[in-house]
Order: sequence, then C-alpha cells, then structure tokens
Amino acid sequence: MTKDVIANMKNHMDKSIESLRKEYQKVRTGRASTGLLDEVKVEYYGNPSPLNQVATLSVPEPRTIIIQPWEAKLIPVIEKAIMNANLGFTPANDGKTIRISIPPLTEERRKEIVKMLKKLAEDAKIALRNIRRDAIDELKKLEKDKQISEDELKRGEKDVQDVTNSFVAKVDDVLAHKEKEVMEV
Repeated sequence: MTKDVIANMKNHMDKSIESLRKEYQKVRTGRASTGLLDEVKVEYYGNPSPLNQVATLSVPEPRTIIIQPWEAKLIPVIEKAIMNANLGFTPANDGKTIRISIPPLTEERRKEIVKMLKKLAEDAKIALRNIRRDAIDELKKLEKDKQISEDELKRGEKDVQDVTNSFVAKVDDVLAHKEKEVMEV
C-alpha cells in the first residue's frame, strides 16, 4: 500500500521537474536555442500551428537560429508571428530562409534572469511539498482505515520525506545548471 502511494508521488514529482525543465527551455540565455520559439504559432491554412510544424528550425552557430519554411509563402507570416510573440528578436530573410540573431545579454539582464530562474525553482519546490503533503495525507487515511499499521505509517512518512529531499536536490541541480548557462558570457 505505501509503495503505491510513494510510486504515485514519484510520478507526480517527476512531472514537476519536467515542467521546470520546459519552463527553463523558454528562458533566453544569450545562446541560440530552437526552444525559444516553442510558443510561436503561425497561421497556416487558417489554423494556428506551432512554428516547428511548418518549418525546419536549426542552430548553426551559438547566436543564430535558422528557420527554413516548407513553403516560401510562409516567410512573411512567420516573421510577423515572431514579431508578435514579443521575444525581442528581429527576423531577417533572404527569400528562402529566416535568420534570427540572438543579441548578447547585459550583466544586469543576466542577473534579472537568474532571479526569475530562482523564483521558478522555488515554485517547483512548493509543488513538490504539496505533493509530499498529499502523499502523507493519503498514508494517514490508509492508517485510519486500518489498511496499514502505525509503524508502516511512520516508515512511509520517512520514505516520503526521503524521496521529497531527493527531488528538491534535483530542482537545485537543474537551477544550478541553468544559472551557470545564463551567467556564461
């Protein structure tokens, strides 16, 4: 019984860590990444479509993203979508491809980004603590319903705390990695 609760909790915590990683992918680090354009939607045959479904995205150089639309008529539509996404990029095209140059970040902007990263990490830790609380409540309910003993409850609570501590450490690792990436000039 307690193993099921802990397995369920680990599953939820894994999703929280994955969500944090996805949020961090969207953060601009001064280095080019196709993840920066994940939220850009392009009007394609009347439907808003993700940019990566109407063009090939590549990063040939550390500060350049190249977008090769599958249809040449999409170039102005893609440029407009990038401008409307308000990412701070100015796309340039040569008739076949769109080039985005990523400007270097200032020291002040890097520090602002690190603050934001720390806030996202703290939000992830809060989510982990909420998942821990739910798991402990579930264990207490099992004990109340006489499905597990008091000793099993105490062992389960200790296991839940150990798992939570390991996931909090993972959040710190993800934060440290991204912070290093942002502060790198």
